[in-house]
Amino acid sequence: MQKLSIKGSDEIPTVILDKDKGVFKITGKSFMEDAVAFYKPVMDWINAYSKNPNSKTVFEFGLEYLNTASSKLVLDILNILNGIHQSGHEISIKWIYYEDDEDSEELGQEYAGIFELPFEFVTQ
Repeated sequence: MQKLSIKGSDEIPTVILDKDKGVFKITGKSFMEDAVAFYKPVMDWINAYSKNPNSKTVFEFGLEYLNTASSKLVLDILNILNGIHQSGHEISIKWIYYEDDEDSEELGQEYAGIFELPFEFVTQ
């Protein structure tokens, strides 16, 4: 499976999805105008990955800021990961946030309450 790598900017997150190396990360800011278009290749990659996932996946989210459209798409990503987890594969979420960023922490807690995925909360 080919690696997906997107270099981040002030409005778009850095995305690294590499099955061979076991690296799954979305980090930075996510408040682009067309979040659906931006996340389409990410969703396509994760959907393809779900058909033949690694035995263990640690998916890292380190989003400093995300708009409403991006938060919905992150929810969609988590839903796919939850499906992989329910099919018997080991999936865990590493939610990284700045110590003083209560909004990001609360969003992660909300997501953790929706899914049966193990979440690890990490402050930086």
